[in-house]
Amino acid sequence: MKLFTGLKKIREFERLQLPFLKSVVDFDIVIEIGYAEEQRQPLTLKQLLLLNITSRTTVRRKLARLIEQGIVIRRKHANDNRASLLIISPSSIKLLSKYGGTLTSISALHFK
Repeated sequence: MKLFTGLKKIREFERLQLPFLKSVVDFDIVIEIGYAEEQRQPLTLKQLLLLNITSRTTVRRKLARLIEQGIVIRRKHANDNRASLLIISPSSIKLLSKYGGTLTSISALHFK
């Protein structure tokens, strides 16, 4: 078992392919938004803040950067014009799917 070889390959992929995930909090925000979207229950900003990932200010700041980079998309809520729904951009979903496949293949090779 070559634990650190596998971990090194995972980090290399993250640095090269996922440069927008600068911190664990960034990753947590993307995961929570994507998970809610998978459950067909897209999050509003208020719902995201209620998850207590970190301070409200930090979540707002990091979310603004993710939106600016096109990772997260803010869409108007169909039933409530005051609210916006947060979703992951299709290109980011594709990249994160590739990341999931890479994790699976590396873990199958190195973490037996």
